[in-house]
Amino acid sequence: MKILRFVLLTAAICYTPFAHAQFHIGVKAGANINKIAAKSFKDEFSFNYLLGGFAEINFGGRLGLHPEILFSQSSSTLSNDYKDIYNDIISSGQSKAKLNYLSIPILLNAKVAGPLHLEAGPQYSILLNSSKNFLQNGKDAFKSGEFSLAGGIQLQFSRFRLGGRYLIGLDNINKIDNKDEWKNQAIQISLGVAF
Repeated sequence: MKILRFVLLTAAICYTPFAHAQFHIGVKAGANINKIAAKSFKDEFSFNYLLGGFAEINFGGRLGLHPEILFSQSSSTLSNDYKDIYNDIISSGQSKAKLNYLSIPILLNAKVAGPLHLEAGPQYSILLNSSKNFLQNGKDAFKSGEFSLAGGIQLQFSRFRLGGRYLIGLDNINKIDNKDEWKNQAIQISLGVAF
């Protein structure tokens, strides 16, 4: 009898937030303006792209959970300040790094006023592949995954979603050595459509 009460109570607690939840899925695409913050790389942002899908689980009021699956591309160039160290790499035209990630952000979304929403949360990115023109094999230079924090705004107009967010990498993605920390940073601007 106690087990039955526990199961019923647990089901009631779990069901209550989802009873009034609204669920949408959608697609999005946009610009991934990124840099690798490190002494070894140029301190400049590069324009790349992102595309993927999202889900919106809104819990009635002003709060919701928005998980996404994104393919995003990042790129950076070795700094000229390190040409003595990386002389062979730069002279052979291998000074650029291009990284492709599968990113999974899970964001808390809060409606502020009208169409304006704030979003924040963690993101985990998996390195799918990297260009082979950096250190002969880019995957040997960069770690296979990283955690980031994301925060930004989203404007929701009917089915359309216009968003901007800033990501800051928490992990050192340098797989070569521990002499220089490499951390991703990105500004993402996207347009999405919810179904």
